[in-house]
Amino acid sequence: MGFFVTALPISYMNNKDKELLQQLSKIHAPSGSELAVRDFLIDFTNSNKGKWVTQPTLVYGEDFQDCLILIFGKPTTAIYAHMDSVGYSVGYDNELLKIGGPQAKAKTLLIGEDSIGKIEGKLDFEIEEESDERKIVKTKIIFDRTIDRGTTLTYKPNWIETDSHIQNCYLDDRLGIWNALKVAETLEHGAIVFSAWEEIGGGSVGYLAKYLYENYQIRQSLISDITWVTNGVKDGNGVAISMRDSGIPRRAYIDKIIELTKASGVTYQLEVESAGGSDGNALQKSPYPIDWCFIGAPEDNVHEPTERVHKDDIEAMLQLYSYLMKHL
Repeated sequence: MGFFVTALPISYMNNKDKELLQQLSKIHAPSGSELAVRDFLIDFTNSNKGKWVTQPTLVYGEDFQDCLILIFGKPTTAIYAHMDSVGYSVGYDNELLKIGGPQAKAKTLLIGEDSIGKIEGKLDFEIEEESDERKIVKTKIIFDRTIDRGTTLTYKPNWIETDSHIQNCYLDDRLGIWNALKVAETLEHGAIVFSAWEEIGGGSVGYLAKYLYENYQIRQSLISDITWVTNGVKDGNGVAISMRDSGIPRRAYIDKIIELTKASGVTYQLEVESAGGSDGNALQKSPYPIDWCFIGAPEDNVHEPTERVHKDDIEAMLQLYSYLMKHL
């Protein structure tokens, strides 16, 4: 059951904020192809940091592969947001192989580009073999030519906004990135980490955490990601603080987060799940004593092209991150 307190005043996204989220959602970056998002974030940071309270140091390069770290002041806490999305790799004869866990239905529009040109086609499912014991289904793209092997495809964006909700592909986790960039505007001390490969189980967080621990002794982290609407986490009831998923964070740290949240006046819910996870799971498996807590807005239609999030939950997420980065 969720726990609620009186919310702070709501100030919905302005047009510039919406444009930023739309731009992020359009970037083609399934797991393994995060470079385009990283380069966008470098350009965005360099263009906007002069208006931020603290101008960050940008950390990236060969030792960080396609990832990016922003260092503000004297950091003690890091925000992690992953840059990759689910999608598909093109195999043989336009067969599609999943990247992460996409949940698209037949006729979903997929886009990409290979050596011949741009691609836009519809997802299709074919029964390759069927018997009483099993059914083998092949996933393909309907397109008028053979696509280069290894080409990656993602959902075609379709932004839909109502008075209460935003709907588009890849709000997981471009909304987590958006949240981190908004926190950056007023952040005095802290680190923001833009990581890779989360949708396929991680792979970058270990060396990113190592750098932050060995250079700044950062032992606290917040995972800026989007969670699921479930029977215990409701749409429009505030940001979700996850007490556990497939990973179990240290209880003393979670209790600290909850107490600070109560003091903040932000509307929140407590999430307790047995499955799922994010960059926090990778932190827990690292050899460093780093606490983590997943905090994010819940969404419907997870990993579908129609991911949908309540605006109140987005606002609560941003308010809570801004508060925690000042008080942790």
